Amino acid sequence: MVEAGAYPTRSEAELAQAALAAAGISSALSADDAGGAYPFDLSGAARLLVEEIDAADAATVLAPRANASEKERR
Repeated sequence: MVEAGAYPTRSEAELAQAALAAAGISSALSADDAGGAYPFDLSGAARLLVEEIDAADAATVLAPRANASEKERR
């Protein structure tokens, strides 16, 4: 599996994961937050992983999300 995106919180990663699922792309969430018990990620990012064959499609699905998040931070 390859990383499709990294997010500051599990919640943001789960929203992106839902977008992937809606597009028919399976993904796995990897976060060092004690299974969601802590509201923050201890490792610095919650990562979404997809099969390598789905990486390009996942990037297309997640691109609008990344652009929106970037605009919100400004």
